[in-house]
Amino acid sequence: MSRITTRFSALAEQGRKALIPYFTAGDQGPEMTVPLMHHLVASGADLIELGVPFSDPAAEGPVIQMACERALEHNVSLHDVLAMVAQFRQQDDATPVILMGYLNPVEVMGYETFADEASQAGVDGVLIVDMPPEEAEMPVKTFRAAGLDLIFLAAPTSTAERLDKIGQASSGFVYYVSLKGVTGSAALDTAAVASKLEQVRQHVDLPVGVGFGIKDASTAAAIAEVADAVVVGSAIVQRIADNQGDEAAIFASVGGLVAEMRSAMDKNR
Repeated sequence: MSRITTRFSALAEQGRKALIPYFTAGDQGPEMTVPLMHHLVASGADLIELGVPFSDPAAEGPVIQMACERALEHNVSLHDVLAMVAQFRQQDDATPVILMGYLNPVEVMGYETFADEASQAGVDGVLIVDMPPEEAEMPVKTFRAAGLDLIFLAAPTSTAERLDKIGQASSGFVYYVSLKGVTGSAALDTAAVASKLEQVRQHVDLPVGVGFGIKDASTAAAIAEVADAVVVGSAIVQRIADNQGDEAAIFASVGGLVAEMRSAMDKNR
């Protein structure tokens, strides 16, 4: 059983929902990534989604685009990100780590090489934004053979046929994009999310996490009422940007947000 499946099972037994913060590896310099990962766990994160910097992050809004640019200024590569996960594993062998990124760096490395090195580093799951399930038969086999969960995106526009394909290809959990648009979009409609999740669960026999538009403790708590996991990215990355150059302030701001979300999500359990 993967760390991801183990963590979701444990949370379900406790009647709790997963909190999954995202940030871009290497933002503010590579030396800060691993300490921030540990700080997120200490603040209440159940899983960590670590962004792989990419020069053309088409699904991202300006906040995460700028984070990728900052990381690339430090020449942070996919190999560097894997090394960061390996360093994180020296102290934390329990918290699942998901790499979120784009197909190009993985193709450049090669699917088998990437899967082997990611598994050896301690990566648990991979979310490749621009790899649809219809084109993922070979990566799914390769990644699963290496013990990696491949996580796919569902959207408000996903049809029943598409959800079937997502359910068949996915493992670990499915990531439901709550809004049409890019990361950092506004106007989260919890009722609409709840309605769509009912449809998603008819086709997907996995936990469903929800991301996009979750900005604070109240929106995290609202989504936790209807989803199995809450994914928060742009709100965290914005706090990193707002406190550039001040590591203590970044840790305090980001850790405070995650702790507030965790507390709000647990209130009604």
